[in-house]
Amino acid sequence: MTSLLSQINPGLLLIVVGFIGCLVPVQRVRQAMMVATPVIGVIMLALADRGTSLAVANVMGIDLILYKVDSLNFIFGLAFLIASFLNAIYALHTDDRLQDGMALAYAGAAVAATFAGDLMTLFIFWEITAVSSVFLILRAGTKAAYQASMRYLGIQVLSGVLLLDGLAYVYKANGTLTLDTLGSFTSFDDPGAKFIFAAFAIKAAFPFLHNWLQDAYPKATVVGAVVLSAFTTKLAVYAFARMFPGFEILIWIGAFMTVFPVFFAVIENDLRKVLSYSLNNQLGFMICAIGIGTPLAINGAAAHAFAHIIYKGLLFMSVGAVLYRVGTAKASELGGLYKSMPWTTLFCIIGAVSISAFPLFSGFVAKSMTMSAVATEGYVIVWAMLLFASAGVLEHSGIKIPYFTFFGHDSGKRVKEAPFNMLLAMGIASFICIAIALPAFVPGFGYNWLYDMLPCTATAPADVCLASGKEIKVYEPYTFDHILTQMQLLMLAVLAFMLLKRFGLYPPERPGTILDTDWLYRKPGYGLAKWCGTVWGKVGPTMTGVAGGISGKAFDRLEGVFSPQGRLARGGLTSSMAMWSAVLLGVVMLVVLIAR
Repeated sequence: MTSLLSQINPGLLLIVVGFIGCLVPVQRVRQAMMVATPVIGVIMLALADRGTSLAVANVMGIDLILYKVDSLNFIFGLAFLIASFLNAIYALHTDDRLQDGMALAYAGAAVAATFAGDLMTLFIFWEITAVSSVFLILRAGTKAAYQASMRYLGIQVLSGVLLLDGLAYVYKANGTLTLDTLGSFTSFDDPGAKFIFAAFAIKAAFPFLHNWLQDAYPKATVVGAVVLSAFTTKLAVYAFARMFPGFEILIWIGAFMTVFPVFFAVIENDLRKVLSYSLNNQLGFMICAIGIGTPLAINGAAAHAFAHIIYKGLLFMSVGAVLYRVGTAKASELGGLYKSMPWTTLFCIIGAVSISAFPLFSGFVAKSMTMSAVATEGYVIVWAMLLFASAGVLEHSGIKIPYFTFFGHDSGKRVKEAPFNMLLAMGIASFICIAIALPAFVPGFGYNWLYDMLPCTATAPADVCLASGKEIKVYEPYTFDHILTQMQLLMLAVLAFMLLKRFGLYPPERPGTILDTDWLYRKPGYGLAKWCGTVWGKVGPTMTGVAGGISGKAFDRLEGVFSPQGRLARGGLTSSMAMWSAVLLGVVMLVVLIAR
């Protein structure tokens, strides 16, 4: 039994149980399945042999490696399984078969894709994440959610099509899709690299490709937004780390990703949309680290992804609990909720200080690795951009979310505390945020537990760790200069917020729509499409009639020649028939010759 469990991709188990869960009507039975399955998945992952292809199949001459574990995908897969477990607990108060099942199947597809050993297997599960996740938006049941879900699905399917195009080029050039054989891309000159890069860029929400995230996540269900925050974008981060480490363009893309969401998040009123912009910001740190490509940077990206999955989920959970009890997540309609939701307030603050990288919280031991890697490689401008972005994170996620939700002006709303299962999920996430950040002298806990799982360790480094030729070194986060630098940054950011509020210069929280780059295709683009539809409605029938008349006459002529009663069929096998047969044969041979 143990041997069998070690050979099966845990993502497949989650997918199968998720689909079954959609059919189980008994709430307690279904939800017990949702909670237990990720735990079994962690056990399966712990039993797996690293570095060995554990499930291999050959389909139409293509080797599919369904399960391969190494030090790079292990930490991502473990984070996904933990997130799935927390999400299942968070959703226990609901009775929604489709949401429960699709949430688990979505998580399973992300896990399965992470452990895929070839591009075709990655593509299959890449698409399952797109299809399964859209239900988490649809289940909100609003017109806005339906429209956002359709836009979301279109973008995610486009990512899959680009990935399929890219792997087709790769297979034609190399005769294989196995990731070990292909290795990492070194330039865009490699066949298919541009298509695959674009596919990953969409899911990672690169600048100008990011709007699907802010469009869809705030419109999802309370549970759905929490689930969505964990998987799609971090799967793309893993994919970039696997196939594009050391791509210098990623350094600048990542740096820009950290900066531009700060301005939108500060003025946004919808707190779930604030967290969506904050998600863009945090992804930028990871992408920038992958672009650096040194062992320290790759470790920073992996550690940041692990920590981010937990603390970002915690923040979405706390805002979701407020939305569940109050009925809104608009900052202008909230405030004073610490009086009636004290535990949710506490957990939100833990998530806020974690994402802000306060010492003794998970963001500090993860984000500092990326900052150190950028500084070590001499990217001064990039380092300054990341420093500004770090201050911005404190402003919009570290201060704005808890302050305007639970403190600030008193909205007068008095509600019940969040349901126990929500508090339990938030409590476990809070514990993880603290436990993986404690100094090494704390028995049984501490950042060493996280660092020992990182891909670039001296004992078992992943292949991507060796490409840069840099030495793998032990990193120590709790040095005097690291702590001092970070505390100075945090205190200055807090002071700036207090002064801006004191003198009335901080952007007020008020209802409104913040325009982003999606305005270009949702307004002018929609207007153009509508105009084209109007024009076609006027000229279409005429053009259709003309085309139909021309094609009808052409068909009549062809029928008069080639039909059983046509001229070529009269009089048996005549010299005319033989001539036409020879002509047609010559045309076919010419086409075949050109096609070769």
